[in-house]
Amino acid sequence: MIDRRSVLQGGVALLAGGSLLGKSTLTSFAEEIVNLPIGNGQRPLVKYPQKRPMIGLTERPPQLEMPFSVFNEGAITPNDAFFVRYHLAGIPLEIDPATYTVEVKGKVDKPLKLSLADIRKMPAREIVAVNQCSGNSRGVFEPRVAGGQLANGALGNARWKGVPLKTVLEKAGVQAGAKQVVFDAIDGPVMDTTPDFAKALDLDVATNGDVMLAYSMNGTDLPMLNGFPLRLVVPGFYGTYWVKHLNQITVIDKVYDNVWMKTAYRIPDNDCACVEPGTAPKATVPINRFTVRSFITNATNGQKLKSGKMTLKGFAFDGGTGIKKVDVSTDGGKTWKAAKLGKDLGKYSFREWTLPVKLSAGPHDLKVRATSNGGKVQPETASWNPAGYMRNVIETTSVTVA
Repeated sequence: MIDRRSVLQGGVALLAGGSLLGKSTLTSFAEEIVNLPIGNGQRPLVKYPQKRPMIGLTERPPQLEMPFSVFNEGAITPNDAFFVRYHLAGIPLEIDPATYTVEVKGKVDKPLKLSLADIRKMPAREIVAVNQCSGNSRGVFEPRVAGGQLANGALGNARWKGVPLKTVLEKAGVQAGAKQVVFDAIDGPVMDTTPDFAKALDLDVATNGDVMLAYSMNGTDLPMLNGFPLRLVVPGFYGTYWVKHLNQITVIDKVYDNVWMKTAYRIPDNDCACVEPGTAPKATVPINRFTVRSFITNATNGQKLKSGKMTLKGFAFDGGTGIKKVDVSTDGGKTWKAAKLGKDLGKYSFREWTLPVKLSAGPHDLKVRATSNGGKVQPETASWNPAGYMRNVIETTSVTVA
């Protein structure tokens, strides 16, 4: 376990050049400007502690999108490139793991107060799982919608290690009649009128054995901006549930109805989670599992490629059934070829794919389409909802070959 000093040095106290970061300040340094493939897509590349240059959306709180080129580095997203999303500006800048505790309370037989040492002594497991912001790709929606204008980089895949939440709840003893589990953290609002950020899961999801209290990410401690020293990992579910800096778990016998569950992060209550553009849904439900998605990672819109043979590659994922097949088209969807799937890292992980192709001179619309083991196939046309959630249309990458 890392000590308090190394948290400060590696997590939030040392910036580029070695200057100390004050307890009330988190400063970024702009490196250059990048252009995202969305309207008004100019963004600064910024440098934060423990991170390579990232695409900056906001500073307070920090919201950092990963440059899309990082996806071409492999199936596992490096810690220093993993996206960052906070809701509230009162984020922790200094944490002492020696005194950090997690409280388990509510409808339990035995309330618990667990130290990090207690948690690390429990039987652990590892799982490779995608974390995707609910608003990933919101900036691509047409018509445009309100909210953080993200491209496709609020997404990452990591190897998480921790203790199954089921183990912790069994230790506490969940009482009969329990319905949901609520998760809170040490980050918070800077104004009393701002609602605290807390999320809830149905008891059957919370106890499925895959949801975990994670303290390790890709073989090392969590980066500070990704939830050090402990975060909730909810494989297959959107990142709104992946509470960072977790310090409170409460079992309740009703449906949790704070603003982050009752009003925010809701989708139309129908099969496509969509409505006609510009309209409001008649009924909504909380956002939940990922849709099936896929991307090409070694070609980008507008890129000029050399004619001849090359190997296209990318990845696909879904909400937890795994990927059955990936098909690729080099002629705008007129014909399709099956790609070769890479190593299976688990049903919650990215699944890499490759396809050798021979491209003739001229323009090409490259498309990729994934099919999940659950039978879900990416649609040809994009669906729409007012919050800009859950985009999973077949993506097109337009290139010119010479």
